[in-house]
Amino acid sequence: MSSYVRVTGLSTRIKRMVMLTRRMEFVTTHTEADALLLEANLIKRLKPPYNILLRDDKSFPYIVIRRGHPWPQIAKHRGARGKDGDYFGPFASASAVNQTLNTMQRIFLLRTCSDQVLENRSRPCLLYQIKRCCAPCVGRISHEDYQKLLIDARAFLEGRDTGIQKQLATDMMKAAEILDYEAAAVLRDRLKALAHVQSHQGVATSRLRDADIIAASHKAGATCIQVFFYRAGQNRGNRAYFPRHEPDAAIDDVLGAFLAQFYDNKPPPAQIILNEAPAHLPLLAEALSVSAGHKVHLILPQKGIKRDLLAEVEKNATLALDRRLAERSNERQLLHDLEQALDLETTPNRIEVYDNSHIQGSHAVGAMIVSGPEGFDKSQYRRFNIKDSSLTPGDDYAMMREVMTRRFARLLKDDPDQSRGLWPDLMLIDGGKGQLSAVLAVAQDFGIGDDVAIIGISKGPDRHAGREQFHKPGKPPFILREGHSALYYLQRLRDEAHRFAIGGHRARRSKAISKNPLDDIAGIGPGRKRALLHHFGSAGGVADAALKDLEAVDGISGAMAKRIYGHFHDR
Repeated sequence: MSSYVRVTGLSTRIKRMVMLTRRMEFVTTHTEADALLLEANLIKRLKPPYNILLRDDKSFPYIVIRRGHPWPQIAKHRGARGKDGDYFGPFASASAVNQTLNTMQRIFLLRTCSDQVLENRSRPCLLYQIKRCCAPCVGRISHEDYQKLLIDARAFLEGRDTGIQKQLATDMMKAAEILDYEAAAVLRDRLKALAHVQSHQGVATSRLRDADIIAASHKAGATCIQVFFYRAGQNRGNRAYFPRHEPDAAIDDVLGAFLAQFYDNKPPPAQIILNEAPAHLPLLAEALSVSAGHKVHLILPQKGIKRDLLAEVEKNATLALDRRLAERSNERQLLHDLEQALDLETTPNRIEVYDNSHIQGSHAVGAMIVSGPEGFDKSQYRRFNIKDSSLTPGDDYAMMREVMTRRFARLLKDDPDQSRGLWPDLMLIDGGKGQLSAVLAVAQDFGIGDDVAIIGISKGPDRHAGREQFHKPGKPPFILREGHSALYYLQRLRDEAHRFAIGGHRARRSKAISKNPLDDIAGIGPGRKRALLHHFGSAGGVADAALKDLEAVDGISGAMAKRIYGHFHDR
């Protein structure tokens, strides 16, 4: 820590960080590797402004073959591995999973439907008709044959050569010999699908078992890190990342911080192939091995197949970074144009846009989107379910006051000294003078009326796009000339806020429509709810039932019947 208190030799970023430091906490770990893993976890969770930060680290999708069912299901899975099953992945995107599942259906004919659909079918579905399922729901396949398909499917996803293609060809010839041409045609289609997959799997990738190929490209103070996933000898897709860091950060520091944070919530493969040596390479390899529970090798190949594959990943990283820099340049120019058009004091780096959505006041939702020099920051989007039951339905001003009250309270709690970069430079309110006045009043109540530029944007005469009116405190409304770049940018911001607000409203409305009144009764679980609905036909029938009728339902005791009856009659 002594290096941080010597002013000489420190970068501007570290100097700013030292000046803002008010206290220090020390955590002792067993090993240096544990300390590195803890640091990566804290950076991802707390998002400190002066550390190299991996953004947009969404969970990766997997393919799961479930266990514990007579007819195991193959499905896409994302999130915690709560279900009992075999997991294969990760895949870079949902489209990569869907493509693989589509192939698996054509080759192995495993079911993808839910247990509820399976148990309630009386005839085969369309997937059986197009030869994508073996219809276990209606007994078109035996348990023994279905288990054979499962074994082959697992072997295929694990990259093991079990002679599947040869066995399919043999079975097809046998079916043809006994004139069972329909079965032979099914086997032929499965064989063609398998051959198609193998034809797209190059020799180089087939020799690469489980590995991630990671290449970093650094230019103009920005970094792109491209990750290609190879599992069981198959390319599972790729994804580009743009970590946040200061322009003077070294590439080895950026790559080292990225690797530690990237594998914080996912198991690393046995091999990680890199084009640059990350900072503290031996320590990083040890930490990843501890996290994975097996030896992890960080490899920097100089020749051979791995080097050839790495060259392709490097090319992708460079191209992605060039596109990113071009987009960033356009965004910065738009922000500069916005500063001039709206007569702002500085160029805004963080813009927050607010909108409300409801139908005659029902299921009202407020929405906030965030944009800046790098475009929309969807990780910062927020929705606000309007909770104040005393509001007059459809009162947009009152809804906006509630949204802004909650937003300003959160800002003062999370970033009271405005050092974490959470405060906006510009707040755009979708609405006219009334909405703007409501927001300004809330800002004054919190004592921050002069800290943030707040502007309202309304549709203008005849709600004509391109003639929007802008409302600034203490000034008459004004419009921007048609074709102005800042006008198009503001329209894009408003439309994104509108889309996000409507999505939240629709989700809340759909949830309310599908909600069952029985869900609000303590002690009514899925079993009792099913018994009540089967007995009375609907939740309305349960509400109208007499106490004796409720007691006659299987699984409903006298005390539970009184609770149900009281819920609907004794409010």
